[in-house]
Amino acid sequence: MLNREQREYLLTKAYNAALRAGARILDIYNSCDDYVIDIKSDHTPITLADREAHTLIKEYLGQTRIPLLSEEGRDLLYEERRRWDLFWMVDPLDGTKEFLKGNGEFTINIALMCDNHPAIGVVYVPYIGRIYFSDDRIGAFRKERVPADATAEEAYEALFEGADRLPVTTQANDPIVIAISRSHNTDETFAHIDRVRMQHPDARIVEQGSSYKLCLLAEGTVDYYPRTSPTYEWDTAAGQAILEAAGGSLCELRGDGEGAALCYNKESLHNPHFVCRNKFMVK
Repeated sequence: MLNREQREYLLTKAYNAALRAGARILDIYNSCDDYVIDIKSDHTPITLADREAHTLIKEYLGQTRIPLLSEEGRDLLYEERRRWDLFWMVDPLDGTKEFLKGNGEFTINIALMCDNHPAIGVVYVPYIGRIYFSDDRIGAFRKERVPADATAEEAYEALFEGADRLPVTTQANDPIVIAISRSHNTDETFAHIDRVRMQHPDARIVEQGSSYKLCLLAEGTVDYYPRTSPTYEWDTAAGQAILEAAGGSLCELRGDGEGAALCYNKESLHNPHFVCRNKFMVK
């Protein structure tokens, strides 16, 4: 069990790691003619920005002496990590396809996992300078106009200066707003939305890349988000921490309805299909 002082230290480390990685990613995004693209074993792209952000975050969070599981370190053996009760779950560049499209819809995801559940989360959207962070003991927050900084070393108290507590709304949208992926929808996604529209015929659809969708749910800007295409644990951990700290939920999506919250640090790091709700979107 982490005490208050430990939580403050670790949240601050995650926050600064995200700003530092954001600076390197933006350097590459804004200046590179060649992103040095390879294809991973799951047929998704990996770029120079993914690799360098991973290295930077791993080295910076190494100061905490807590093990780290990252998308770019996915080959770590289950036998090595299965008994971890505290570890970092990191996606150094979530939304690589959006990065390559040049639309700015990519994020840096850092979660602290306690007993295989996300307890602390940081999601940074460097292109627009917006950062979300949470601690399940104190809630979730959003901060605007936060520039990427290769030497970031913010103090804990500074994190909250000018930050908004989430959600920033007081009720569900009317009509409700449903988020879908910009690049990863399936026929099942749209069939599910059709079922939701039987109850909410005027529902509005918005497309958005990366874990930013989970942060919009935490804000209350978006009400509902179904995901029926492949994701990994690092895609959701930080966003789930923020969404849950803001009163929302992320649960398995099953044929007969919604199931339990997602499990983490499984032998297979694939997520099942899932559905997210903000604080005000009742079942």
